[in-house]
Amino acid sequence: MIKGICGITLRGTQAIPVEVEVEITGGLFSMTVVGLPDMAVKEARERVRAALRKIGLMLRGRIAINLAPADIPKEGALLDLPMAVGLASGAGRIGCTEPSLFMGELALDGRLRWVRGAVPAALLARELGAPLYVPKENEREVAIVTGVRAYGVENLSDLMLHLSGEKPLAPIEPAIFEEQNFVVETDFADIKGQFTAKRALEIAAAGHHNLLLTGSPGSGKTLLARAMKGILPPLSDEEMMEVLLIRSTAGMPFEPGRARPFRAAHHTASSVAICGGGSSMRPGEISLANRGVLFLDEFPEFSRDVLESLRQPLEDGTITVSRAAGSVTYPARVLLVTACNPCPCGYSGDPVEQCRCAPHSIERYQRKLSGPILDRIDLHVAVPRLKPEELVSLDGECGESSEEVRRRVQTARETQQNRWRELGFHCNAELPERVLRKRLDMETDVKPFLAETVRRLRLSGRGFSRILRVSRTIADLDGAERIAVHHVAESLSYREGEAFGRGNGPGWRN
Repeated sequence: MIKGICGITLRGTQAIPVEVEVEITGGLFSMTVVGLPDMAVKEARERVRAALRKIGLMLRGRIAINLAPADIPKEGALLDLPMAVGLASGAGRIGCTEPSLFMGELALDGRLRWVRGAVPAALLARELGAPLYVPKENEREVAIVTGVRAYGVENLSDLMLHLSGEKPLAPIEPAIFEEQNFVVETDFADIKGQFTAKRALEIAAAGHHNLLLTGSPGSGKTLLARAMKGILPPLSDEEMMEVLLIRSTAGMPFEPGRARPFRAAHHTASSVAICGGGSSMRPGEISLANRGVLFLDEFPEFSRDVLESLRQPLEDGTITVSRAAGSVTYPARVLLVTACNPCPCGYSGDPVEQCRCAPHSIERYQRKLSGPILDRIDLHVAVPRLKPEELVSLDGECGESSEEVRRRVQTARETQQNRWRELGFHCNAELPERVLRKRLDMETDVKPFLAETVRRLRLSGRGFSRILRVSRTIADLDGAERIAVHHVAESLSYREGEAFGRGNGPGWRN
């Protein structure tokens, strides 16, 4: 349980309580802040002093502010408000209040500005059973956390009146998120042809499987990847809280709703931008896309360090950022969608354009993607160029809409959640090896078929496990209780085209 006046500091997605102790003695005015504050916390002295002056409190004497525990770094403007309340209490402006958590950045006129970390702070306040005071602009974030006693504060004067008992603030009411209508930017029905790629996208969305799209420039790889967002099922309550927790920690705008994240990173992004880090160990793109899609276009053009740093989070679903100041662990359960050309010029295997690359250039380009990275991608799909008559046609059927596909995907996801709930998993892609070996129901003729296939394709242990996971997802889309041979055969068809980086060309399938 906390004591007295407390603020918070962030350590990854965790809020840590910081007790604010104030000592005021005689002498010339000076204000010192101790307890490993960063520059933003040190600069709070002037903001706090000006804000207190606006409510008629003139600070005098030598002032010492201690932020305990002293061995944990404090960063950001989160501690402006608790420092101001501590000084007002030390100067006798307000009496002793119940142990409470305060957070907010002060303007010079006493207004409170939005700060990051409201969701972690609300979870901490609920755990400690203490009231939480946040800026008005953070109310919507705090409202999503049930069971917490919180108040939105517009300015320092209103907070002083509340703490002195003269004018109580109204508590924040819990928010209720209802199902929203999906706004589909890129609909499956608007994409001509590419039925194999669309089927692979459906399987990837249903089981949360990683996907690689290979094709020549203009074949529609990026369009297909962006259409993935429209077929993903809505976030569950648990997943939504996980997503909003990371967004709040990163200081991103609050966006209510159950739409899954979709993050597209440029190929010039650094490993810190993708994986997280920096002096304050902020989350990277792979964590901001947690429970959603991380799209990496021009996949081989990313630096080698970035590509190899994806290996561990793609396997474990978490990423640990370690620096001299410590380490934090962020969730990284992403659906990785990648797109690339088959060669430097992009036209290797193309039926229309002729490839102009030398064999050694193609080999060097394909070697940019290592075997371990390709092994972590479940579905390898060739995206052929559309025929001229398909390209210029203005009518004709383009297949199902994203809404129809999303309904099937959601049904398959619900089946998986019901099956694996007791084990703590959400979808088939999360299944560990021990569960795969014991809990997958297969028809009797599947194992001989798998044994022959493993010998023929020379699959690794990881590749074989991913075949089983994808087969289970295909069976779920069909509504089948047991995995049949045709489910495994379809799953294998997305690995037989896996020739990128293996020296056999792009593996086109017409």
